[in-house]
Amino acid sequence: MKLRTVQVTRYIQALREGGSLPALADANDDFKYVLKFRGAGHGTKALIAEYLGGEIARALGLPVPELVFIELDQAFGRTEADEEIQELLQKSQGLNLGLHFLSGALNFDPNTQEVAAKLASQVVWLDAFITNVDRTFRNTNLLLWHKELWLIDHGAAFYFHHSWDNWEKHAQSPFALIKDHVLLPQANDLEEVNTAFQSLLTDEKLKEIVELLPDDWLVWEGNNQTPNEIKTIYYQFLVLRKLHASTFVNQAQHARAALI
Repeated sequence: MKLRTVQVTRYIQALREGGSLPALADANDDFKYVLKFRGAGHGTKALIAEYLGGEIARALGLPVPELVFIELDQAFGRTEADEEIQELLQKSQGLNLGLHFLSGALNFDPNTQEVAAKLASQVVWLDAFITNVDRTFRNTNLLLWHKELWLIDHGAAFYFHHSWDNWEKHAQSPFALIKDHVLLPQANDLEEVNTAFQSLLTDEKLKEIVELLPDDWLVWEGNNQTPNEIKTIYYQFLVLRKLHASTFVNQAQHARAALI
């Protein structure tokens, strides 16, 4: 399903707990969004990872905030007093990404809150599949909203695209960093989840998700490939990684066995 596109109407504040200075902003649909900027540290590759991770999670039935494309026009941010933020806004003119703001949500605390084994296994499988390095005890990227667990912040996933070479090896590799996953101790249904999720993530569904990447995000300095060629690599990466899912599932199971 194609994402909606909205326009920013008001910059509310920077969310400084994020290294890339995401912001809380109002949009012209009268909703608030956590705005991720194309002009931040990892540029559009972080937006690509955020989009792919979020939409794959949604396809698997996991609770993620709605993602929207957010247009930032040339005039926006000219009156911003903070020079660092003003520079970020100027670099981010054009198409950015937003996550629906979950008002009143609380950060998940793994020391006091438990997650059911099936849901924990689903989140662990997702993060191993998309190679998400950022769901640890130090930074869970999980929220509790209306007593339900919600997944946020997938911008650190698909880290192979920062070097953009040997993607086939990355697609077939285990994910050693899964040992640090905050929900790994509860994830004892990985085999069942692996079977279910592979059937949900058809090649057609993966292609549909990848095809909706904005071409505007796929023009990278130092890369002469066309947007369509880059999309093809993302798609082939996902298909190959799904085909070798047993590799990262086994890695997760071994890492879990060492913990418990």
